[in-house]
Amino acid sequence: MSRPRSPFRGLRALVTGASGGIGEALALGLAAAGADVVLVARSEGRLGALAERIRRDHGVTATVLPADLATADGVDGIVERLEGTRVDIVVANAGVGDHGPFVAATDERLRTQVDLNCTAVVRLVHAFLPGMLERRVGGVMTVASTAAFQPTPQMAVYGVTKAFVLSFTEAVWQENRGSGVRFLALCPGPTATGFFDEAARGAGSAGVMERGRQSAEQVAAVGLRAFARQGGPTVVSGLGNAVTANAHRFVPRGLMARMSALVTGGE
Repeated sequence: MSRPRSPFRGLRALVTGASGGIGEALALGLAAAGADVVLVARSEGRLGALAERIRRDHGVTATVLPADLATADGVDGIVERLEGTRVDIVVANAGVGDHGPFVAATDERLRTQVDLNCTAVVRLVHAFLPGMLERRVGGVMTVASTAAFQPTPQMAVYGVTKAFVLSFTEAVWQENRGSGVRFLALCPGPTATGFFDEAARGAGSAGVMERGRQSAEQVAAVGLRAFARQGGPTVVSGLGNAVTANAHRFVPRGLMARMSALVTGGE
C-alpha cells in the first residue's frame, strides 16, 4: 500500500533556531517530507553542516541565513534577503529562557527573551503570511511551551512569552480558518536540548527540570504529525505534559503557581 503524499513536498519552509535541538529536528523532518528549507540561527557553521546533511540525505534545497533574531536588524535582514522569494511555511522555533528570580535578571536577558520569543515571531509571521493566504497554501508553526499554560516562578518572563506565542497562534488560526493555510502552536515540555543549560547559566543557577525530558526528535515528530493533519491550533508533546498543561482547568490559580514552583525550582 502506497504512503500518502506529504503535504509539505515542494514547499519552502523557513525554520528559525535551526542550529540545534527542536529547530534542527523540525528542519530535518520537513526536508525528509520533501520541503526545501531556509535555515536561520546565529551559528553559521552549525547551519552550514545541517544544510549539507539535508542536501545529501534528502535531495532538497537548503539555504543558510545566519541572523540574530533578538535584534530588529536581524529580523529586517531575513525579511529583506527573502524579498521576492516564495516562503510557504514559517516555523518560528527560535527562543531563549532564563532561570532564577525575576528581580535578579539583567535588563539585557529580559529584553532578549521578549524580543526573540515574541517580537521576532510576530514580525516574521506578519511578513510571510500574506503570501501564503494569497496562494492558499502553506502554514505557520510556532514553538510555544507547556510553560504557556500556567505561571512559571523562576522563569516568569519566559513563561509569559510562551503564553503570548500560544495566544497569538490560536488567534491568527481563528482569523484565517478556511484559508488553506495551517496554524499550529507546538507546546513541548522539558526537552533534552541545550535550552535549560543556557537558561541556568544565564542566571548562575544549577540545571533545572532534568527529569522526564523528551528528545528533540520526539517533540518534532509530534509537531509535524499534527501540522500535517491540519486540525486544531495547539498540540502538547507527551501525555504527561498534556496532563500538566491542562491542570489549570481544575486548580485555583494561586495553587497552580505554587505547584508550578515545585517543578521550576521556585520553592
